Amino acid sequence: MLDQHPMLDQCGAGPPAKPAPKHIICWLVQQGYETDLPNHVENYRPISLLPFLSKIIERVAFKQITEYLSQNCLLDPYQSGFKKGHSTETALLAVTESLKEARATAKSSVLILLDLSAAFDTVNHGFLLSTLSSMGITEKTHAWFESYLTGRSFSVSWLGQSSTMHHLATGVPQGSVLGPLLFAIYTTLLGEIIRSHGFFYHCYADDTQLYLSFPPDDHTVSARISNCLSDISKWMKSHHLQLNLSKTELLVALDKSVC
Repeated sequence: MLDQHPMLDQCGAGPPAKPAPKHIICWLVQQGYETDLPNHVENYRPISLLPFLSKIIERVAFKQITEYLSQNCLLDPYQSGFKKGHSTETALLAVTESLKEARATAKSSVLILLDLSAAFDTVNHGFLLSTLSSMGITEKTHAWFESYLTGRSFSVSWLGQSSTMHHLATGVPQGSVLGPLLFAIYTTLLGEIIRSHGFFYHCYADDTQLYLSFPPDDHTVSARISNCLSDISKWMKSHHLQLNLSKTELLVALDKSVC
């Protein structure tokens, strides 16, 4: 009888039996840019080219972890990513319907679109692994995620030339299957901060929209917005994330009587 290929140990019905192979957590990064201003370094973002074996194994792990999180109601209820029957459309619909209802009851609303700087790149592995432990992910499965996250390396490709390999001590890989889900798990507690200020919110992966409806004569709104954003910024700083205030947008929808 032929020996089972070691990759099959990673793709069984249960949690992966062995740590993530180190050769699948190395990747090539090519540079692309987000805007039509390619001469500005800050507009560039990495495009990760990950090994196909990595993505196969990640899809197996993704299916298992999402089923576990769903069955135990561990994901943020206002997170539309990674849920059956949910998408960017359901997130958008939830927000727009809430704003329409507020307008129908003669209330004004404010909508804040949060933007993070290099969000996936700064995730602290220790904090993430601790969050996974608090969700009941322990022993072999926890050890697999620790192996998956740590010891990563990458090379940068530019104009046909590639750099030497560099070690990464933080972050989840962009372009990966598990990256967005792990980021959503990492930021689960952010919702508690938003709710503590009386705001509503909805997320899709790393995109967060928070909103507040209020009577037109409510003069406390500015202070509430400032306090909420301040606490969000503090929480993010303590978790090695950075709120990009220059790209965070604030939109106001006034009641008809004020227009």
